Amino acid sequence: MDVSLTTPALLFPAISLLLLAYTNRFLTIAGLIRNLHQKYQDHPDTDVKAQISNLKKRVTLIKNMQLFGIVSLLLCVVSMFAIYETWQTLGSIIFGVSLILLMVSLILSIIEIQISVKALNIQLKNIEND
Repeated sequence: MDVSLTTPALLFPAISLLLLAYTNRFLTIAGLIRNLHQKYQDHPDTDVKAQISNLKKRVTLIKNMQLFGIVSLLLCVVSMFAIYETWQTLGSIIFGVSLILLMVSLILSIIEIQISVKALNIQLKNIEND
């Protein structure tokens, strides 16, 4: 199947919005880590330390989500160039790899969301127990 020049271009808005969402999640978590770090410095607490550890895992996941998303976008551009140069087979293969990397990014996003929900459920359980 031949991939036209416009096919990879269709992913640009989606990947751009996805990267924006990832960046917003990263910035929110970075703020939480700073606040919890200050709270831990003032009053050392094992719960706060556990929360910071959880957030550290999430930051690593988000970093990898962003990495795979950015490489996916880069490969979209490379595939468009290959198609432009009429290297159809190469362009199609690169576009396929780009889609796979985007899927990896989305799978990491699902994992990060599950970790986030578990952390929130623990917080809610603590509130209910008080």
